[in-house]
Amino acid sequence: MTHAADHVAQAIQMDCVDLVSEIEVQLMDGLDIGVFDEDTLFLICCSTYGTGDVPDNARALYDSLDSHPRYLGQVRYGVIALGDSNYPQTFCHGGKQFDERLQGLGAQRIGEIWCHDASSDIQPETGGTAWCREWLALALASNANPA
Repeated sequence: MTHAADHVAQAIQMDCVDLVSEIEVQLMDGLDIGVFDEDTLFLICCSTYGTGDVPDNARALYDSLDSHPRYLGQVRYGVIALGDSNYPQTFCHGGKQFDERLQGLGAQRIGEIWCHDASSDIQPETGGTAWCREWLALALASNANPA
């Protein structure tokens, strides 16, 4: 709703181009579970809105994970969750909700969720790109050596 997640995604797209040949940023507007049919590595970057909800533009995608559930075992993903620790009950809950639903459908999260605190001195774009560089290295290594 404030475009913070978009800004983080765009910063990652510019900063991590040396690690992967192509990074496509897709807004969640109008997406549904079908987006996960693509054979690619996914990075969900999601803010938290209101009382711990996903933002309005992510609602259709999030809801489709329940309304049209299917096994997503082929999906490999990571999560950047944006929130504010001044609201401890719902801190980074938007991204955490996506993670919970994806895992429930069998998707495989790579690494830990990165939670950005809007109350910290760290800019989400700076922290997000630093985390993503490490995450991408882990994801690429795990793809080269599947379990």
